[in-house]
Formats: sequence, C-alpha cells, structure tokens
Amino acid sequence: MIMNLQQIRSDFPILSRTVYGKPLVYLDNGATTQKPRCVVESIVDEYYSVNANVHRGVHFLSQKATELHESSRETVRRFINARSTNEIVFTRGTTESINLLVSSFGEALMQEGDEVILSVMEHHSNIVPWQLLAGRKGIKLRVIPMNDRGELLLDEYEKLFTPRTRMVGITQISNVLGTVNPVGEMIATAHAHNIPVVIDAAQSIPHIAVDVQQLDADFLVFSAHKVYGPTGVGVLYGKETWLDRLPPYQGGGEMIRHVSFEHTTFNELPFKFEAGTPDYIGTTGLAKALDYVTAIGIDHIAAYEHGLTDYATRRLQEIPHIRIFGEAARKGSVISFLVGNIHHFDMGTLLDRLGIAVRTGHHCAQPLMQRLGIEGTVRASFALYNTREEIDALVAGIERVSKMFS
Repeated sequence: MIMNLQQIRSDFPILSRTVYGKPLVYLDNGATTQKPRCVVESIVDEYYSVNANVHRGVHFLSQKATELHESSRETVRRFINARSTNEIVFTRGTTESINLLVSSFGEALMQEGDEVILSVMEHHSNIVPWQLLAGRKGIKLRVIPMNDRGELLLDEYEKLFTPRTRMVGITQISNVLGTVNPVGEMIATAHAHNIPVVIDAAQSIPHIAVDVQQLDADFLVFSAHKVYGPTGVGVLYGKETWLDRLPPYQGGGEMIRHVSFEHTTFNELPFKFEAGTPDYIGTTGLAKALDYVTAIGIDHIAAYEHGLTDYATRRLQEIPHIRIFGEAARKGSVISFLVGNIHHFDMGTLLDRLGIAVRTGHHCAQPLMQRLGIEGTVRASFALYNTREEIDALVAGIERVSKMFS
C-alpha cells in the first residue's frame, strides 16, 4: 500500500470542515466525489488566464484554450486506453452520453420489434432513454435477472439473445449493490452474437482500471464528477467504426463541415457529436482529475478501497438487525443497508445530524428495489480519501440512531 492518506486528505479542503459542529464524514461518493485543489485551481486559472472559445479562433487565447481542450481529450484516451482521440466524445455526463447513443443508434440502426438487453441493476439513465426509444420506435427491453447475492445470471443472459437483439447495456459496478459485473465475459458473449455493448462505467472509473481495448467495449460512458472532476462534463467512448455509422445527436455549430439551406455535411469525429460550445473549462478539470488519480495509481486506489470496504462490511455486520444488500463475490466500494424497521430516510437524516453524509432512497434504481422487495436503502460509498476512523464513526452513528428507535 503506497498511499499517503494524510497528504491525500489535505488535497481536499472540504474534508476538514464541520457539519452541525461535528467533523464531516463524507460517505456519499457514489453520488459525487469531492474535488482536489489541483482540479479547482485549474478551473480558476483557465478562466483567469486562458479563457476563450475553442476551435476555429485564430487569436492567441483561442489557440491556447483549444490546445488545453484537445490535450484533455488525449488524457481521457490514455486513461481508458482508447485507440484514438476520435473515439472520445465530450458530453455533459453519463446520462447525456447514454441519451446520445440511444438517440443516434436507435435512429440509424433500430426498427420496430428490435430488442435491447439490459440488466436488472441498471441506473435509470440506462433504462429510461431506451424506454423513450421504445415509445417512439416500438423496440422491446429484455432484462438480465440476478440471484439473491446480487450477481447477474449469465446463463439466463445468454438465453435473452434473439435475431432481433441490437444492443446490450450493462453497468460495470452497481451503484446500489456494489456488484462488479464480469463485463469482459458479457461483451464476449454479445460479440459471439455480433451485438455491440455499452458499458456504464460511472461507478467503476474512479475505483478500478478500465481498459476499453482489453474489454473490447464498443461503447463506454462515465461522468467527470464521480472521478474527482467537475460537474457537467462526461465522456462517451465509442469504437471509431461504430461512431462513423451513427448520425449526429444534435445540430449546430462545431458539428458541421459545410452548411447551406439545401444541404449540410457533418464534421469529422469526434466533433460530429459535439454541437455548440463545449465545456472546455470543465474538460481541463476532468483531465486534472484523471492525472491526479493516475499519479496516485488506480491499482493502489483499488487495493486501498477494497480493504476499506471489507473493514466496513465487517464492522457493519456487528450491528444488530442490519441487512446488507449485495453480497457478490466481487464488490466495489458501495454498501447499501437497512437496520431493523428504521426507515432509510430517518436513518440518513439522523446520521446527518452527527456529521455523517450518506445517501438514502432508491438511488435511481427502482427496478432493482422492486427485485429486492424494498423501497430504498441507506448507502455508504467510499473514496480514496476515506478512513477506517470514518467507518467507525458511521458504525457508532448507526448504533446511536438504532437505540433511539429501540
């Protein structure tokens, strides 16, 4: 373990603040991560020293801003090991990335009666856009079931493929159960049927190494704000051969090559999918965040968080009447739980008064909640700056709340 935890925590000023007079214990990293100084400073510096609209500008500031923006694209390419920056499309986040893909892919390559395979543990962002497409074009959704441990049933997955299957969508790590799905194996199964796969990597990018070439992923999406970067920025990775086949998602500036009232031709990749002024400041912040993670080492982060999650699981299991949801053999740094008959909202609200930030509710995964037979959970999700002492504070807080309801 080669991580200076004290130094890392000092990089995140918000972690030193208090909430209701208590030291902040931030365990809501699955919703968004905190930001290191280097990310915030890069945003401030670019606004103060380099700010100008990117691409096509001949003046100095525009050229410098463009260089930063496109170097950020290269940083993303390296981080996920894409073949080319042509395969890196900047969006506003995971949700827009999926909407872009569903709209463009569905428009060009799907017909009434075609099918999409999704897992039961998908985030709403990888369900609702397909449902909207189903409403427009009459496609059908088929769902991969799971066992009671929270592991997808791969034999049942294989059975879902039909001659009408056109796409598979899978989350790499469940934002509720923490299950690390065997996406490499699932991609290979889909490719045996000549079907492309989109991987939702929103919950995996901050925690484990993601190599799109090794996975042979056709598409992969993630958000900057879940990997220590700014909000409002995301990535759609797509194999160049696929992106070439798809029509633009939106029209306007930057995505065009030539416009007349009679006809428009579109720009080359990846700009064909980037209509309008991009968040070029935000992409610099994303690049800084990825550089920060790279400097620490994603393998070091993964090992540390694995140990932290194991410790948290053992400590939480000491609490009477606790139910932990998700017991897969491979788990990420997410633990969802309920204690006795205490409502998740009540538990989260009272923990907040102790300075402990957790997430409560259905976590944008209501079909999964229906499968579990519950309305919601309390979710603690960990990041590279969390500590065992914070886990102990969480356990002590839960015990204190539990006594109030006993």
